[in-house]
Amino acid sequence: QSTWGVVGGTVYLVCVMVFQVFHTTHLPAAHTPAEYNAALTSICFMILLGFADDVLELRWRYKLVLPTVASLPLLVTYSGATSVLVPKIARSYLPLPSSIELGFLFQIYMCLLAVFCTNAINILAGINGLEVGQSLVISCSILFYNMAHLIWTDSNDDKTRHLFSIYLMAPFTAISYALFQKNAYPSSIFIGDCYTYFAGMTFAVVGILGHFPKTLLLLFIPQILNFVVSLPQLLRIVPCPRHRLPKFDEKTGKLFPTPNYNLVNIFLQILGPMSEKELCNKLLSFQLLCSVFALSIRFLFEFI
Repeated sequence: QSTWGVVGGTVYLVCVMVFQVFHTTHLPAAHTPAEYNAALTSICFMILLGFADDVLELRWRYKLVLPTVASLPLLVTYSGATSVLVPKIARSYLPLPSSIELGFLFQIYMCLLAVFCTNAINILAGINGLEVGQSLVISCSILFYNMAHLIWTDSNDDKTRHLFSIYLMAPFTAISYALFQKNAYPSSIFIGDCYTYFAGMTFAVVGILGHFPKTLLLLFIPQILNFVVSLPQLLRIVPCPRHRLPKFDEKTGKLFPTPNYNLVNIFLQILGPMSEKELCNKLLSFQLLCSVFALSIRFLFEFI
């Protein structure tokens, strides 16, 4: 039943290939075929990796190396800026330039971003609907960000980049919503690691080729928190089981925290035992609040 991630990924690739016809016909100067094909290559590679992980249960070192390889087509075709803007409010108090050129360091950041995105959703998991739900919230946030820029930007280059992102995010959001209907508690299908890797790389693709990798990272605040909390186990400082799930009590029908370091168990420790559906709803609400905060910060920096 965990093969539904492969099904979702396959449907997505078909949709994006159809979108490519419209893309090249109506926006010939937006993105080159090389960029579009690089996006497809990276996403397809991660779908394959996810399927292999579901079948073979790959070791963690492969989950770090292979996404790095999958990100290479994106880095090679990336043609955007490699600098970061300094907020006007900071420049008013400090003698700073309007932007700081990072050069090769920015390329390294994008490579690390791709690796982080593909693994971040995979390690914030374990309860019905959480993986697809958080991906759905992030994808809707990206679509909102893209459409907001389409409304107020006057630059044709900016508009075409955000349209490109919408072409990739719209089918992903639709597929994720369909999967969420069946994967939410009580789940009738399971998506496996294939979906989480596919989702993570899709986000990395739109962030890098859409030229908003810094904004993308802001939308991953819960995943960053979960990663930081999980570091002692990920680095093997303390024992790390393959599945770091909460404990289910059959008598009460509630989940109880276990001595594993992740955001799921922290929520149970702070808020107390609760049902799986209630826990998932609280985690997704937290994801939504973090997305609203991230977008508010991003739009605020547009004007200060």
